[in-house]
Amino acid sequence: MINEKIELGKLNTLRIDRFTEPGAYLMAQNEEDLLLPGQYVTESMAVDQEIQVFVYTDSEDRLVATTDAPKAMVDEFGFFEVVDVADFGAFVDWGLPKDLFVPRNRQKTPFRVGDKRILRVVRDEQSDRLLGVEKIKQFLSHEVEDGYYKNRPVKLLVIAKTPLGFKVIVDDKYSGMLFTNEIFEDIAVGDTKKGFVKLVRKDGNMDISLQPIGTAAKTDIATEKIMQLLEENNGSLPYNYKSDADLITEVFGLSKKNYKRALTTLIDAGKIEVNETGIYRK
Repeated sequence: MINEKIELGKLNTLRIDRFTEPGAYLMAQNEEDLLLPGQYVTESMAVDQEIQVFVYTDSEDRLVATTDAPKAMVDEFGFFEVVDVADFGAFVDWGLPKDLFVPRNRQKTPFRVGDKRILRVVRDEQSDRLLGVEKIKQFLSHEVEDGYYKNRPVKLLVIAKTPLGFKVIVDDKYSGMLFTNEIFEDIAVGDTKKGFVKLVRKDGNMDISLQPIGTAAKTDIATEKIMQLLEENNGSLPYNYKSDADLITEVFGLSKKNYKRALTTLIDAGKIEVNETGIYRK
């Protein structure tokens, strides 16, 4: 459905109103329009066609559309590389031709070219521009809304390593923690992951798992992973029940316990056989 009005910093569905030399003009229901530059116009586009675009501002602060997607949209967090610095602030690459500006007073520590920082994309009320903000605690709520039940799937952004594990931002709204002894895959600051709610604490922070909670749910995930790897490797894998636990974690992203349980489930279902030389799809 076409947007009622054009929204800065978000994906918009707009109607192609006309084509001109600079590109295509797109229109919302309120007849407000903006330019989709020619570099994004394709031969398949036609007048009155509805297309989805991201809206930001160009170097002259005019609204402009792109079919490219940024690393994060307004009110979302992302992991960005610093590409330029100045006395008044810094610029980071967010996947669009115009870099995202981070004012100096929105930085925790001075930025340097090549730094990678966790930032929140915000709409500045005074300038009506999109900015990056490194001081992110103000945007994280400790009042978790209803519906964050055990095993609910959530989007994660890994923001810091701690002695206990990794701090994460949950669904661009809340603080969470992944504990080291429950992580069976490579993970680093800046990674985006799918996770599952383990516990919502009284202080509003969440314990998060990268695997569903409960034996049945974990086994389902593990069996899917094994079958996927078999499919990618012509139906055989050089592992069995005796394979090293660290190797299993490295290859499958599973604990040895969940891996063995999944093998047994797949054997009982008649989908695989396991012998001294490996796992084979039937």
